[in-house]
Amino acid sequence: MENSLKDQINRDKLPRHIAIIMDGNGRWAKRKGNERIFGHKNGVKAVRETVEAAAELGIGYLTLYAFSTENWNRPRTEIDALMSLLVITLDKEIDNLMENNICLVAIGDIDSLPRKVKANLGRAINKTSLNTGMTLVLALSYSARWEILDALKSIARKIESGELTAKEITCDHFTEQLQTRDIPDPELLIRTSGEYRVSNFLLWQIAYAELYFTNTLWPDFTKEDLYAAICNFQNRERRFGKISEQVVS
Repeated sequence: MENSLKDQINRDKLPRHIAIIMDGNGRWAKRKGNERIFGHKNGVKAVRETVEAAAELGIGYLTLYAFSTENWNRPRTEIDALMSLLVITLDKEIDNLMENNICLVAIGDIDSLPRKVKANLGRAINKTSLNTGMTLVLALSYSARWEILDALKSIARKIESGELTAKEITCDHFTEQLQTRDIPDPELLIRTSGEYRVSNFLLWQIAYAELYFTNTLWPDFTKEDLYAAICNFQNRERRFGKISEQVVS
């Protein structure tokens, strides 16, 4: 049996929350002479494998950047195919989520999603709501700027109503207005496909996240790739503004 990087992972130093920018589906399909949707369909396998691996390790939260607000600007045919794929995938994966005791939640402008997508998403969220294992967070029609602006509008309404004053606004109060108010900040952010940017994803929440970039295109991402990212994370020194000596002591 081949050695696995899983054996090198320290279960006492796991990141509580991992977020992933799943990038490279289109390029993967193009290299194989196929349409972009072919890459998205094959990316579902990587999602399944990654979710199962994270749950098996005992990761508390896994957030997947599935569809950004900017993705609405893509060709209509690709958007329609992605939405259809999302409906099919939610139907197919619900049993797998239940078997792995995974609770599904979603962040983003969910009201902007097609009716059928919202209905299937709602059913999956309701069915898994009592599961006590890992929480799987799908970021759908999401962008950090949209989220931050939405939070600011919420605060502005409270100020206008007299419920809040500017002096009372703190980081904690602002965080409470975000979509992720009940979710701890990611400690590890993974991006696939060799791109070195965060693409408007969880900008407030990743202030102190460790960033890990891999050239692997998303459909080729496996459990071993996830293990490699976690091993890399565990070999880093997380200082949060302190110096090394303070962290050690």
